[in-house]
Amino acid sequence: MTTLSSEDLAPITSALSRANTAFIQTYPGESNARQPVHTVYGGGHLFKSDTARRLGDTAIRNLEEYAPDPETFAHAFNLDRDRDLPIATALRARVLEKLQREPTEDFRLDYEDGYGNRLDSEEDAHAAQGATEVAKGLADGTLPPFIGIRIKPMNEDLRARATRTLDIFITTLIQQTDGKLPDNFVITIPKVQIAEQVIAVVQLFRLLEKKLNLAPDTLRMELMLETPQAIIGRDGKITLPSLIEATQGRCTGVHFGVYDYTAGRNITAAYQGMSHPVCDFAREIMAVSLAGTGIFLSDGATNILPVGPHRAAEGQTLTKEQTTENHIAVHQAWNLAYRDTQHSLKNGIYQGWDLHPGQFIARYAAVYQFFQSGHAAAASRLKAFVSKAALASLHGDVFDDAATGQGLLNFFLRGISCGAITEAEAQETGLTLEEIRTRSFLKILLGRRK
Repeated sequence: MTTLSSEDLAPITSALSRANTAFIQTYPGESNARQPVHTVYGGGHLFKSDTARRLGDTAIRNLEEYAPDPETFAHAFNLDRDRDLPIATALRARVLEKLQREPTEDFRLDYEDGYGNRLDSEEDAHAAQGATEVAKGLADGTLPPFIGIRIKPMNEDLRARATRTLDIFITTLIQQTDGKLPDNFVITIPKVQIAEQVIAVVQLFRLLEKKLNLAPDTLRMELMLETPQAIIGRDGKITLPSLIEATQGRCTGVHFGVYDYTAGRNITAAYQGMSHPVCDFAREIMAVSLAGTGIFLSDGATNILPVGPHRAAEGQTLTKEQTTENHIAVHQAWNLAYRDTQHSLKNGIYQGWDLHPGQFIARYAAVYQFFQSGHAAAASRLKAFVSKAALASLHGDVFDDAATGQGLLNFFLRGISCGAITEAEAQETGLTLEEIRTRSFLKILLGRRK
């Protein structure tokens, strides 16, 4: 016998239902869409339709010159050349295969820091030129899986220039592709500080969509947080939730700008870097703010490039000492990028920036080692979790840990997408290829319940 009637409970359950629905809309869970492991930034004036492939060719030459065999590869990344030689051999082979097959996962034509401030006529021409090359790459099938542009900030000094570049680029691209955008096309908004800057971009997107006959919400954005004020506002509140709300559902990712942020925190140049504790503080606030939203988080870049100090003049060769110094410099830069990438991965950040094709080698080595070293334990855990979930469902219980299951599944989806884990290795989870390809833990669960 109960004391409370349905009439008694109605106002309580109605209010709670509305609140629960609103929470789910804000926090739908982690996305099962593919997230690139890196974003490569390059000046918009330098981009060509085949840039993604040419960057891969440069990376392969870099690998062959500075790590021509597994022993040298192991040395470059501080692996034990005796104990870890099989690991180094497999890692190098997988990295090489990736560089041959899909070297660039995401590219951003940069009209901000990687481009600089130029005459308006010059940037106008380069915006149109970049759009033309992207259209050609779309037609030729040479674009990377993810691509976009970074415009200048929407601050008072540069908002007009940012708006004009956005307008010229999108208009030119749409005209040359008969109204089609490349898959996973995104506009990166740098140095975001206040919600009003984001709101202005949303309004610009709507105008462009209307004028160019694009479907509503076609244009998507990424936010870059690069100042302390973008982490915690003057009211003492965390800024990111209000910035995300201002995007009105158009935000696919948030990027962390390490070097502008550390400069804004008065960290001197000698100590600015990915591993500085102030960066961990900012990244954790960002990660917690985005948890469960389905919006991707990307780390910044290692700014020490794998480039040797010596370059041979035309018709000359380097001395043995110069060649050795080049190898040492490149290996040190690789090792730093490797450790920075591993640091991000261990903290649950699966994407970062690369500024030079030589960094692709360290990126993929770190990513592949991360997934390879963890996939056995993750497979065992996911296998047990699926069994438990299916059993609960078969007994008619409400199984409400789908988010946890999706998180475990996402480990394998990420690994498969970038080439770190094969589909055969993923089947160690006890899942079939058909189940894995659904990319949805809930669909897997429902399929097994049937």
